Amino acid sequence: MSGSDSKKGDGTRVVGAGRRPEWTQGIVNAPVWRASTILYDTVADLRASAGSDTHHRLFYGRRGTPTQWSLAEALTELEPGAEATFLYPSGVAAVSAALLSVLSPGDELLLADSVYDPTRSFATGFLKRFGVITRFYDPMIGADIAELITDKTRAIFMETPGSLTFEVQDVPAIVAAAKARGVVTLLDNTWATPLLFPAIEKGIDLSILACTKYVVGHSDVMLGSVTATAEHWQQLRATSFALGQTASPDDAWLGARGLRTMALRLKQHGEAALEIARWLETRPEVARVLHPALPSCPGHDLFVRDFKGPAGLFSFVLRGGNEAGRAALIDSLELFGIGYSWGGFESLAIPVDPDRIRTVIPWQAEGPAVRLQIGLEDPADLIADLAAGLDRFRAAA
Repeated sequence: MSGSDSKKGDGTRVVGAGRRPEWTQGIVNAPVWRASTILYDTVADLRASAGSDTHHRLFYGRRGTPTQWSLAEALTELEPGAEATFLYPSGVAAVSAALLSVLSPGDELLLADSVYDPTRSFATGFLKRFGVITRFYDPMIGADIAELITDKTRAIFMETPGSLTFEVQDVPAIVAAAKARGVVTLLDNTWATPLLFPAIEKGIDLSILACTKYVVGHSDVMLGSVTATAEHWQQLRATSFALGQTASPDDAWLGARGLRTMALRLKQHGEAALEIARWLETRPEVARVLHPALPSCPGHDLFVRDFKGPAGLFSFVLRGGNEAGRAALIDSLELFGIGYSWGGFESLAIPVDPDRIRTVIPWQAEGPAVRLQIGLEDPADLIADLAAGLDRFRAAA
């Protein structure tokens, strides 16, 4: 993407990205190209195709069609400095492929203690059997991560804000320490997306999204992506092909459709979530609100420095109470569904227990915690619903 394009507004960028005329063929959206077999005119054509680069060229369905290429290129255009993007059937598939593209048996991975639980499980399960050693680090370590890097350290994996507890990592400091030792950096950037945190521009080598969330935006598609720098793109692509990874054209089409409104939705999610987070801080039943845009959240100064704005996911810790009280609160909510994932148009609430998955910094809290996904409903209605729920929590306690 040209420098001038990268300076355009987010709404302009998400509307125009990835819409090459040869892919849209004169219509607004790239159509759904469904394919497994690609036909060739002659044996010579078939053999010539097999022996040449298939990037953005029809070869076999698993290598993609213009439907997938359009979304992948759009995501690349949102990351200034990126080379290309590969799509996956889920966010976890994207995390797994990204890690496997840079790690080999005997390597060491440094993994933030606050990462998404399936990422943690992949590291301590599959990667361990694969011969990779994982060491967890305090997400607030910053430049001191240099002291953890050894001759075997091949990659540092970040997630900022952290899953469940929303600590903000000092990405530039960690990247600087990694580059000084030739270590690859990966970031799960699902919370912010490139619109709020341009990861490649900040020095990250591989930027990962669970596109299921804000890119799709409608809670109806599983999709993931990894956007890479030129240095790491070919190995990512080769690894993904070897693993047989591909995203369905129908899912990619839905992802592209959702992307066109992502800037608008993300702004609404973020503004509403921050309004509700500030209101929760005033409630006596709430001990802490874990939203990086609040001064009380760990790493808030880094958030102000590095992020362009808030998103719609955060947690809060109840003051005292127990599991029954937390369940009474969540079960009573009328406008919040109870379910995993987030980033859709609807609000969600789930119980979270960080203590069971932390190993470096033990999680200690004043009471049970609740994670909220703030959807596109009117914030005043969501606040009224939460107020009634907190009343029920107080009664149960």
